[in-house]
Amino acid sequence: MYKAVRPLLFRAAPERIHDLSTNALALASSNAGMLELLSQAYRFEDSRLKVRRFGLNFPNPVGVAAGLDKNGRAVAAWAALGFGFSEIGSVTALSQMGNPQPRLFRLPEDKAIINRMGFNNDGAVVVARRLERLFEARGKPKTPLGINIGKSKVALLEQAADDYLRSLKELYPFGDYFVVNVSSPNTAGLRDLQEKGRLERLLGAVQTFIQAQAQPKPLLVKLSPDLSFGQLDEVLDLAKASGLAGVIATNTTVSREGLSSSVDEAGGLSGKPLKSRSMSVLRHICGQADEELAVISVGGVATAGDVFGRLAAGASLVQIYTGLVYEGPGLAKRLCRELLKELATRHIGSVEGLIGAGKAKTP
Repeated sequence: MYKAVRPLLFRAAPERIHDLSTNALALASSNAGMLELLSQAYRFEDSRLKVRRFGLNFPNPVGVAAGLDKNGRAVAAWAALGFGFSEIGSVTALSQMGNPQPRLFRLPEDKAIINRMGFNNDGAVVVARRLERLFEARGKPKTPLGINIGKSKVALLEQAADDYLRSLKELYPFGDYFVVNVSSPNTAGLRDLQEKGRLERLLGAVQTFIQAQAQPKPLLVKLSPDLSFGQLDEVLDLAKASGLAGVIATNTTVSREGLSSSVDEAGGLSGKPLKSRSMSVLRHICGQADEELAVISVGGVATAGDVFGRLAAGASLVQIYTGLVYEGPGLAKRLCRELLKELATRHIGSVEGLIGAGKAKTP
């Protein structure tokens, strides 16, 4: 059905459709009847899909990447749509409008998107109060909730640690895990925080706060696909030294390699053209990092084969953003069903048994 209406949707500006979709899912999140209807249509459960990582139980390994629900308005709906977890944000300490429009571009020929949104969001205080009301009305989400935090545009690099901590302190009661985003290409200077010294100070400050809490929660860092393998190794060393639970690989890319569409727009590229680089980064990380460090793979994931390949290469979980735009709301259910068929064909008993199974064969 979605493929039939997609051409009509694609006639409208991408950000308008994104906002309308988010509004609809936000409405569903606040209505028990609508959530039940979505669950009946899209939710799919099977014990073989379950994954347990960094102390959290995931009903399946397919999650929603940050960027789709920046302000935490649709949290309850993601589980109803069949996703095993969701990640909201990026949220910044200060509310901000983001970059001027237009700032979101579809590339249907490549099944890709370019965005230069610029962390447009309501700010940590507003998002925290929204989650508080949601939890009071509907209870905690049925699946793990990640909260991705970024640097406010006006905060200097030297102020980054304090800026991230402001967000974390507001949002801490509501997230099951947290992600430090230092890899978006759409906030000037943000990627400079991936430099070893700056990142060490930032992660140290955030982890010091988390470990001082009565209930420490998992912390991950989201990485750029544009880092060299040497730079990735530096980050992995810091992740181990800082006691991080994992990494998310990868964010969008400024490269236009593999793109067939003729486009001259700045911003981060996501979708199918990112697939190869994201997989290469995943393989490198899984070949270098300790097994205790979980890896969430994102970038060009759209088919059950993509999910199978990422998990076999060592990812614990995967996330989807652009694939949902092109494949529609039934994607998570379809991926889970097809993944089970693939497991049966390969005589693998569960997703847990698949994770890392192909590492020895990975070049």
